[in-house]
Amino acid sequence: MIRRTLAAAGTGLLAAAAGVAVAELLATGVRPQAAPLVAVGSAVVDGAPTPVKEWAVRTFGTYDKPLLLAGITLALALLAALTGVAARRRPALGLLGPAVLGVAGVAAALTRPDARPADALPSLAGAVVAAVLLRLLPLPGLPRRPPLPAAGPEPVGPAVPGTGSGATGDGVAGSGTAGSSRPGADRPTRRAVVRNATLVAAGTVFAGAGAAVLRRRNVADAARSREAVRLPAPASPARPLPAGVAPGFRTPTEDFYRVDTALTVPRIDVDAWRLRLHGLVARPVEVSFAELLDRGLIERDITLSCVSNEVGGPYVGTARWLGAPLAPLLRAAGIRSGADQLVARSDEGMTIGTPIETLLDGRDAMLALGMNGAPLPFAHGFPVRMLTPGLFGYAGACKWVTDLEVTTFEAFDAYWVRRGWARRAPVRTASRIDRPAPFARIPAGPVTVAGVAWAQHRGISAVEVSVDGGPWRAAELLPTASTDTWVQWRYAWSAPTGPHSLRVRATDGTGAVQPEQRRTPFPDGATGHHTITLTVR
Repeated sequence: MIRRTLAAAGTGLLAAAAGVAVAELLATGVRPQAAPLVAVGSAVVDGAPTPVKEWAVRTFGTYDKPLLLAGITLALALLAALTGVAARRRPALGLLGPAVLGVAGVAAALTRPDARPADALPSLAGAVVAAVLLRLLPLPGLPRRPPLPAAGPEPVGPAVPGTGSGATGDGVAGSGTAGSSRPGADRPTRRAVVRNATLVAAGTVFAGAGAAVLRRRNVADAARSREAVRLPAPASPARPLPAGVAPGFRTPTEDFYRVDTALTVPRIDVDAWRLRLHGLVARPVEVSFAELLDRGLIERDITLSCVSNEVGGPYVGTARWLGAPLAPLLRAAGIRSGADQLVARSDEGMTIGTPIETLLDGRDAMLALGMNGAPLPFAHGFPVRMLTPGLFGYAGACKWVTDLEVTTFEAFDAYWVRRGWARRAPVRTASRIDRPAPFARIPAGPVTVAGVAWAQHRGISAVEVSVDGGPWRAAELLPTASTDTWVQWRYAWSAPTGPHSLRVRATDGTGAVQPEQRRTPFPDGATGHHTITLTVR
């Protein structure tokens, strides 16, 4: 009994694996976002309550997406195994599991913001393949479906006891299906089951390998497209960093934080990329990547921070960005009276809403296409991303941007606003202790306490440190590039032995002091003083 149940579960898993492999192969040719696992995962991300999203980012960081996909795969495997077991008892139930998965995949794919009708095909194909295989892969101990009776007249003649109805008097005519009455004669042999399962497994591997090959080819094509990009010298280069800036002022590209909802990183061909500017404008505009390169690029050092960043968190970084200034493009299009929001849309469907007044107030808002001297990495928005100094990323830094619509806040709520986040999201004044590390054990004597503080587009005028709840003492501010970047600071502390706590606060360029009250990131950024504890030996 246990062996048959395990065999049934294995059949369900094999059928589901084949369906997923076929769906992945088809999605690679349609769109990677249409793959069932990715589509369902994206729907889960969209539908998750804000506290759950915050917890996932806080707990798992950039590993949240692989863990989500792993969880969905595990749930799929469990449902597939249960479907196989149910089909062993009642074959009609074998259609239920694939039907549920197919409907879920199609619904998830078609409800994405950038959905296309063809996105339903991979989930449909995968469900059909799984359902057919569940019918064609009989299990040991289960009878095959009975054959249809042969056409022809009923045999005539008196029945002979022991021969069965319809047997002729000589007892021979009724034996035309000799052997069919033996126990188990209608059941598939173990050899047949193993043979069929092997064939299906081989087909699954073949389809999965084909999908992997196509994905690698697409990735290689996109990589060649990026490698062919030659960034021109900026018309307005960034100023050299002032003397006295400490190491680590700029964040290496490979260490720069990534927070977004894309389960698969879009890989867009430069030659196919277009940006459309439309909506409440007098003259709609469409530009190619080559045309964007000719618009007189600016180069700036800018600090970006994510609204999901907790007090003292890692989701902040500084890079040297190269891009086309956004304000001239908006003015050339002619913004109509009453428009107050620019909605940026990404290739994978994300919408980011930015106040137009912010984009036109003189700050270096740009369509960035370079980062730290190279074309944007794919994970950071290649070929083009929007960037707005002084705003949290969810309100001014759309990756993989392909569409800009001039509209109003009254007419449209962007992705995060629909989920309760604030419409206007200026970066909050923040500071962080980077050295010593939390819970460090350090020797007594002179200690340099150091970290960063930021209030993009307002700048930082002061940083103070408090030891063990004592008075605030001024820290030294190191030179910085501009008000759009963070400031490095340090504080000389003569550390006595024993346990201690260190606290930091910053004052921005307007004179506003960083608030002490602790608040979570929702709905417009975390507040509070970063505090660490350590032991001096």
